[in-house]
Amino acid sequence: MGRSGMTAAVAVPISEHNETVELKSGGTLRLAVVADTHSQLHPRATALLRALQPDAIIHAGDIGQGAVLDSLAAIAPLFAVRGNIDTRAPHTPDVIVLDLMREELRALRILIMHIAVNGPRLRADALRLAKARGADLVICGHSHVPFIGRDRGVGVFNPGSIGPRRFALPIVFGTIDIGAGGVHLAHTDAETGQAWSPC
Repeated sequence: MGRSGMTAAVAVPISEHNETVELKSGGTLRLAVVADTHSQLHPRATALLRALQPDAIIHAGDIGQGAVLDSLAAIAPLFAVRGNIDTRAPHTPDVIVLDLMREELRALRILIMHIAVNGPRLRADALRLAKARGADLVICGHSHVPFIGRDRGVGVFNPGSIGPRRFALPIVFGTIDIGAGGVHLAHTDAETGQAWSPC
């Protein structure tokens, strides 16, 4: 057991998919990012996500029942990876390499996997994979702790959990907005619909 009280898990990719999303004509894109739904989206989640009008949704694992994915896919195209509880999701990959493209040029490469960090740092296996794939950003879940940071030249984004509350952690999800000003990562409180920050 680690200091967090969780059993350490090994994030060895079993299956990996490559996916592409095209930026809109103005060079903009909005992604909603969720994780750790554990079969139960927060009651306000669907309405909040729909109001955002995302171009796509990313689920960073620990999905639980497949109905969660059905609900999200009804809002926007969905990219989901398998978490450590998702043993009955054989068609869901362990890793997705997602390229955000603009006129045949790559604007951002995202590596999506469920378990990728120890605290604020990327695990050695996740960092190796991110570097090997040339990822600019790693999106992960597992800890339920919302986080935006950078480690050894790679961006790190944990959207937190939008499922049942764990300990005293917030129920939040993430957004990635791409526009003229660059890439903006943020969290939204699923209970209030307001911007969330740890301060």
